[in-house]
Amino acid sequence: MEGAQMTGTGFDLREATTRLLGRIPLVAALTAGVAIVGLLVQAYGSDELKTTTITGLIDLIMVVGLYTFIGNSGVISFGHAGFMAIGAYASALLTIPLVTKSVLLPDLPSFLANASFAPLPAALTAAAVAALLAVVIGIPIVRLAGIQASIATFSFLAIVQVVLSNWTALTRGQMTMTGIPLSIDVVGPTIWAVVAIGIAYAYKQSRSGFRLRATREDEFSARSLGISVGRERFIALLVSAFLVGLSGYLYARLVGSFSPQNFYLEITFITLAMLIIGGRNSLAGAIVGPVAVTVGLELLRRAEDGSFFVSIPANSSDIVFGALTLAVLILRPDGLMGRRFS
Repeated sequence: MEGAQMTGTGFDLREATTRLLGRIPLVAALTAGVAIVGLLVQAYGSDELKTTTITGLIDLIMVVGLYTFIGNSGVISFGHAGFMAIGAYASALLTIPLVTKSVLLPDLPSFLANASFAPLPAALTAAAVAALLAVVIGIPIVRLAGIQASIATFSFLAIVQVVLSNWTALTRGQMTMTGIPLSIDVVGPTIWAVVAIGIAYAYKQSRSGFRLRATREDEFSARSLGISVGRERFIALLVSAFLVGLSGYLYARLVGSFSPQNFYLEITFITLAMLIIGGRNSLAGAIVGPVAVTVGLELLRRAEDGSFFVSIPANSSDIVFGALTLAVLILRPDGLMGRRFS
């Protein structure tokens, strides 16, 4: 495969490898910046700033997970919030104190009723459960392409919503899942964000990542070279679901209580907006997008309540954010980072 070209598209794997390796300093610099900011906020920030930073880091991990599938495959997914929900509910079932769990969820199977995991095993298990679900739903979805695949991912999200809202013995149904131990420690999410970026970068640099991006650029030429489109998309979906499930675990530890509606349309579209604003074909964009949106929304919130040097009318932050997003998409159709840093 090395040095193979796809005629008619200008796609050259050797050239792509060289170009990608030349971008390591940029991704490394952005990752180092995220780590430094996280450590500084932990050391000197207020509780409010810590909460905002953790929220931004959770969004970053989810968007990096989204990029791993969407950016490399070119298939838009509307269903990844389902993996986040699975990670959050798995986190709850593994970390809620046993006494509290027996009251909230008296009908749990014994192996879950007696489960009590430390943070690290709980995080890895929650992410693995999300990836396991991706194994099940990925088999039919990766066989589809274009809008059909996107609709299938949204159907998956709708199914997850129905199951979570009605499986009362396991999820409390539409009632709030609560009792999860809270944490506003910024160090943990910062480390996980760095790990997530590292996993996404390692996958992108892998042979599977190169093959999948070949299918994104020209699927027919990729197939003619013997690349299995379904297999490569399946691998990317597993990696992506693992990272998004991890963001669900961290979200549960931050808020302490949630319901199925926390993982539906709002989180779906805000994280997709973050990826598109940053640049959906760029790992650097998947880092820059969440940071830019988180900072922008926080500044708009402060301007709305009068604590910023510029004031805007109450309840207008969404309008301003929408206008700014539209301006970015018009002026930079490929996102802030474009394809230059893909």
